[in-house]
Amino acid sequence: MARPHLDPELQALLADLPLRSELDTEILAQLRLLPSTAIDALLEGRCVARREVTDPVPLSIFSPAGHPAGAPCVFWIHGGGMVMGDRFSQIGIALDWLDRFGAVVVSVEYRLAPEATGTALVEDCYRGLLWVAEHAAELGVDPDRIIVAGASAGGGLAAGLTLLARDRGGPSIAAQVLICPMLDHRNITTSSHQYSGDPGVWTREMNEFGWRSVIGNGEVSGYVSPAIADDLSGLPTTYIDAGTAEVFRDEDVTYATRIWATGGQAELHIWAGGFHGFDALYPKARISLAARRTRNDWLARILEDVE
Repeated sequence: MARPHLDPELQALLADLPLRSELDTEILAQLRLLPSTAIDALLEGRCVARREVTDPVPLSIFSPAGHPAGAPCVFWIHGGGMVMGDRFSQIGIALDWLDRFGAVVVSVEYRLAPEATGTALVEDCYRGLLWVAEHAAELGVDPDRIIVAGASAGGGLAAGLTLLARDRGGPSIAAQVLICPMLDHRNITTSSHQYSGDPGVWTREMNEFGWRSVIGNGEVSGYVSPAIADDLSGLPTTYIDAGTAEVFRDEDVTYATRIWATGGQAELHIWAGGFHGFDALYPKARISLAARRTRNDWLARILEDVE
């Protein structure tokens, strides 16, 4: 199939990245052995207090040193196709918001598929969000300025978590930031078929493996695959971005469109030539800088509006 060209700078950078077209249990086991994100290196030079919580789920809490009470909070959900990664994956995106906005960043460690299936992953995220809301005063967090955010699978879980919080009557979420989110288990869009067969950062075949791992033979919930949720009304203001050259492009556009159809507010950016996760992998590329700047400007406006 014809497909959008990659951004030239990103294409050059990808030349040094080992790519694959498929994912299976053997490859997954190897990928899980790779070192985690070097969180200590990311924190170096930042005036940040770090705290680890293990109950009810593992949480890493990063707070600007000496921050005043009433800070915004970013509840971060990592990516990895729902089958890999940990709470430090892509955390650099959220730590930028700590630097820029004085936000307290809380990153959740949810169980991974295939060891955990169905709604277990999003329920872990919900337990973490409940803990944050219940301990807002202790954390110095304004409970009316909690932002739920995530990338890739984390973006899909953020969307599912926001639906779950709406339907259970809380906690309150001021906004959701869905970065190239993994939203639709059906894998039937034009963009999913465009990025099939050839090696890539995340292909249709890899996506099938991730969804099969989390769903198995069970019933699919809209909290797990938010694209099939019947009702997208009553959601907080939403930011969605993705690239033109990725599997998730069309399902992300459709999700924004469905939010608009309910009268909800969503800002959508589809970056020309961006592959899946481009700004997490190559944050200094020109297109990545533009994507992050645009996302940060939106978040700045949102935080001002809810002060």
